Amino acid sequence: MTQVDILILSNGPGEVTTWVRPVVKALRQELGDDRSLVRISVVLSPCSNASGKEAAIALSYPEVDRVQGAEHFWQFLLWGKTFENWDWRSRGVIVFLGGDQIFPVIIGKKLGYRTVVYAEWEARWHNWIDRFGIMKPEVATRVPQKYAQKFTVVGDLMLEASSHSSFVIGHLSLANDKGQMTNDIDASTATLRERQERTHKVGQKTELIGLLPGSKAAKLAQGVPLSLAIAEYVHAKRPQTRFVIPLAPTLDLQTLASFADPQKNSIGESFGFGGASLIIPEDANGKALLKTATGLTVELWQENPAYHLLSQCCICLTTVGANTAELGALGVPMIVLLPTQQLDAMRSWDGLPGLLANLPVVGTPFTKVINWSFLRFVRRKGLLAWPNIWAQEEIVPELMGKLQPQEVGEMVLDFLANPEKLDDMRAKLRNIRGEGGAAQKIAQIVGEEIKKSGEMRE
Repeated sequence: MTQVDILILSNGPGEVTTWVRPVVKALRQELGDDRSLVRISVVLSPCSNASGKEAAIALSYPEVDRVQGAEHFWQFLLWGKTFENWDWRSRGVIVFLGGDQIFPVIIGKKLGYRTVVYAEWEARWHNWIDRFGIMKPEVATRVPQKYAQKFTVVGDLMLEASSHSSFVIGHLSLANDKGQMTNDIDASTATLRERQERTHKVGQKTELIGLLPGSKAAKLAQGVPLSLAIAEYVHAKRPQTRFVIPLAPTLDLQTLASFADPQKNSIGESFGFGGASLIIPEDANGKALLKTATGLTVELWQENPAYHLLSQCCICLTTVGANTAELGALGVPMIVLLPTQQLDAMRSWDGLPGLLANLPVVGTPFTKVINWSFLRFVRRKGLLAWPNIWAQEEIVPELMGKLQPQEVGEMVLDFLANPEKLDDMRAKLRNIRGEGGAAQKIAQIVGEEIKKSGEMRE
């Protein structure tokens, strides 16, 4: 094989972990691991949801050779030069995995590379892009017939990402119908599990509930105390429930715990939350915990991505954002929480409202002025969670307003007491997503485009 460069264009934390990760693995499987022949580079573009750690995450993937952060993107887009002045081979393929679909068009022209776009819901620039890998056939329904040969249904990359998760969930195996724990409990959580098991009645089955309060301060300020207060309420009435918080890769234990501390986060008082303290085990292999004032312990899961963990949850409580897309792709039932006790939470929202709310000087007044009317519009319009947007109907509940733990807790209890409702939600979530195997199919398309680039040069 002649030397080629594969350039991955991506942006936010969700895309880097759920799209880039499985694709670069598949590319190495398809094209080989000889770096002298195939080099994989990742260039990130700005994203309103970015944490600043996306470049480090991408660089941690062993299949990737080099990464440029989003702060240098515009220079690269305009002039075709990276910050470190990378060299580029004469043949290559650009693979779009997040951002604006115009980016591969511009960069492809500058480098003279073929272009492959993964299109989840919409495909653009049909005339200028060489190939599209689409999630479902419906994406191509509005495409002119003359471009039809460019489109290949590859399936859902989000589903593919979960199958590439490298860790095992053995130590989170649930109890069997007789309440006996399986033998593969990891030693790091055995003490916690044994302590919780003592509180269960014989014959009860452990129910794992995931809490996903967000990754940004504005969401965490409300999400952490609210979700923990809900957990306390549910556990008091249904002691077989266990709770776990999978930490975002950009979040550390101490930061998360600070939002559960009433002295550092007074917003918790509006939820009647008494606070929680961080417990870090002496054993390096142990799991950190949050212990609430009522004695409830919540596991903190730091491994990422946490797909195997989330897939074990009977239901999750989450905020809006990429979490809802990941849970939807995994077919995990969820309740989406949008508490409005703190007006500045709007600063962490996606899209135009979030951008306007973060403007200097005018941001805070804008947030307060627009919040009331915007929330009225959203309540009427609905569909803020990704699964609901995909389906154009409310598959998963979206709760907005001055939420209280008791009302949300009663909804959780109703779902747990009526598992057929969870089964129905799970079936609807799986129905709206595409098939798996997307990463390998994209890698095959890239291989085909490499051959075409060679034919064109001969």
